Amino acid sequence: MILAEKIMRLRKQQGWSQEDLAIRLNVSRQSVSKWESGASLPDLDKILQLGELFSVSTDFLLKDEIEEPDRIKQEMNEASGETGEENRWKEEKRSRTVSRAEAEDYLTLVRKVSWKKAAAVSICVLSAVPLIVLAGIAEYRGNFMTEDRAGILGVIILFIIIACAVAVFISTGMQLERYDYLEKEPVVLLYDVKEMIQQMKENFEPTKRTCMITGVTICILSAVPLLCVVMINESEFAMVLSVAGLLVLISVAVFLFVYTGVISGGYNKLLEEEDYTREKKVQNKKSEEFGGIYWSAVTAVYLLISFLTKRWDLTWLVFAVGGLLYAAVFGILAFITNKKNR
Repeated sequence: MILAEKIMRLRKQQGWSQEDLAIRLNVSRQSVSKWESGASLPDLDKILQLGELFSVSTDFLLKDEIEEPDRIKQEMNEASGETGEENRWKEEKRSRTVSRAEAEDYLTLVRKVSWKKAAAVSICVLSAVPLIVLAGIAEYRGNFMTEDRAGILGVIILFIIIACAVAVFISTGMQLERYDYLEKEPVVLLYDVKEMIQQMKENFEPTKRTCMITGVTICILSAVPLLCVVMINESEFAMVLSVAGLLVLISVAVFLFVYTGVISGGYNKLLEEEDYTREKKVQNKKSEEFGGIYWSAVTAVYLLISFLTKRWDLTWLVFAVGGLLYAAVFGILAFITNKKNR
């Protein structure tokens, strides 16, 4: 089977027209037509791109007698130790080719929404601050307001802040919705696109390191004001304010973590690295339903305990404990899944 026939066959297996293939290779439809008719041959760089695009070797494309690509894929999967379940998932899900323009548009949007997402998560941390301060004022600063009124007002402010954060989450989620396939499906990048994204990721690394170091430092030092108050001031109201200050510092650290995490995640989704490898996409797909049910239950427990105890200044710890338990449970589930797939 000659190169022209192989290109035509591989194209049709993907369900693409000549125009579709031309777009992915940044050439004209007439060029593809000439390749498939045998009137001309693609340049070497286009042959390399064809190999990446169709997930076949250049040997298969250039040599007349060689094994079929399906068999090559199967042997490569077996050699890399991939499980039958993952192979079946790959067979069911076609690799989606991401063009240079699409990758650039996605990364531009990610950078645009990264600070919004970071701010939304940060104000969620801050949502408990008004409640803590108002409760402290009501208890330790005379007749400014009753504790019940302070609690109700604090809860109202908390809900308003959370509602604003949720609105931001929904808005940014809708903007990124058309790129959801990056988290769920295998993707194929042409060589020049992959090289561009890797370079952008490397350029972002110094910023990421700085933000992570700063955030961790802030988290470690956030307890210092509270400890200082305990050491030099016995005022309980001052301790309440120092707890509020601790949450403010934590919210700054959270902003830095989320901001860099969203941008770094954008690069990893395109490159299928770290948390977005094809294997982890399978695991993440299975854990989506569990995560939704789990955090709904945690929120219900938080509200129930808060309304029963009226200790809104402390019950926010339910989310901290819930986060630790989620990490543990998810880790166990991932271990069980990996063990079953071996």
